[in-house]
Amino acid sequence: MGSNQLLPDKDYLVRMENISKVFGTITALKDVNFGVERAEVRALLGDNGAGKSTLIKILMGVYQPTSGQIYFENKPVNITSPAQARAIGIEAVYQDLALVNLMSISRNFFLGREMTKKLGPITYLDIRKMNEVCKQSLHDIGIEIRSANERVGSLSGGERQSIAIGRGVYFGAKLLILDEPTSALSVAETRKVLTYIENARERGLGVIFITHNVHHVYMVADSYTIIRHGMNVGTYYKGELSEDDIADLITGDRES
Repeated sequence: MGSNQLLPDKDYLVRMENISKVFGTITALKDVNFGVERAEVRALLGDNGAGKSTLIKILMGVYQPTSGQIYFENKPVNITSPAQARAIGIEAVYQDLALVNLMSISRNFFLGREMTKKLGPITYLDIRKMNEVCKQSLHDIGIEIRSANERVGSLSGGERQSIAIGRGVYFGAKLLILDEPTSALSVAETRKVLTYIENARERGLGVIFITHNVHHVYMVADSYTIIRHGMNVGTYYKGELSEDDIADLITGDRES
């Protein structure tokens, strides 16, 4: 059954060992062990204030741990910024998605990493090339769009999630962090987003799926790490727990 320790027989893409974070007199995390294997969907579950966001912000370099060590591809790393996290292959898709509504799908896809071409001394955005690559890259992971020129503001919530996920995959993410990706989506759109998550796993990515929705995560996750009051309650693998068991562990109605 569940363990709050990392297991020696697992091929972890990322390992976070004995991570603690203290803000003044508040201990947000205490000796948390967390790992994600290659081609695995790992659910990160917990109530509001449990410490999920703090743990992920440490992994993304937003916060520095008070103590503990992160290993990525079996090498110790000191991640000091989100840009550094992206550079080594960690991509986060947050609830607000960081998409610009008035820009096209392809401009959002390449935001901050635009393709350019030169005409004499002048550098232009290569809109045609970005449109082609964007549409083909999304198609390759099972995402179909009508036109790469379409404004992001006209897309549904599920379509916006798909663009953000596709962007991470295209730019070489090895680990994809999804923060509440099915929040406020319809049943049909949720199903699509869960399919995109499965497609990312099939391409060999590790995926961290952060959510409050036990039912959604139960459908696609290979394993579940549950955090409560800043501590790791335990990690469980598919088949070890029912949906009700997971919910009880999150709320503390059941001990690990």
